[in-house]
Amino acid sequence: MAQDDRHQQRQQRLKEQVDARIAAATTVRGILMVFTGNGKGKTTAAFGIATRAVGHGKRVGVIQFIKGEWPNGERNLLEPHGVEFQVMATGFTWDTQNRETDTAACLQVWQHAKRMLQDDTLDLVILDELTYMVSYDYLPLDEVLRALQQRPSQQSVIITGRGCHREISELADTVSEMRPVKHAFDAGIQAQQGIDW
Repeated sequence: MAQDDRHQQRQQRLKEQVDARIAAATTVRGILMVFTGNGKGKTTAAFGIATRAVGHGKRVGVIQFIKGEWPNGERNLLEPHGVEFQVMATGFTWDTQNRETDTAACLQVWQHAKRMLQDDTLDLVILDELTYMVSYDYLPLDEVLRALQQRPSQQSVIITGRGCHREISELADTVSEMRPVKHAFDAGIQAQQGIDW
């Protein structure tokens, strides 16, 4: 049997498997996604999906925990297209080192997150760096789980951050773990606007 024939047969078997999985996927509802792990790219992946959603005319809301007030390329691009951003804007917790003010800032932004998670006109809500808010006990886990479970059925949510709580991962439909292999910063290369932030 010629190599071309074997390739065609393998591809036909693969096509049949893919077609069967597509035919079996009949449920239509929002998806809860978690991008976690120690590797770079969690927030970037979330914003890639947000950009795709906006490109298809979907409505998107973004909550950013931890982030500071430095220029944000994703916000610069998406906000003019109707994407609401609510940003904790206290900077990294290792910079502030103040649990009381960080908790207060987190809870204030969480009120916007709860509002978004109840808004049936939003197709996608991003909860960027939410995992830290739970692991640092700034947000009660049960309240987060309840808000996720009670959101509109068609609404998708993306949660990003390292060390995602097991119960959030169990609730999620899709969990992707970013694994570090190599990072420019470890070689002393500065983070770059437009590439890293």
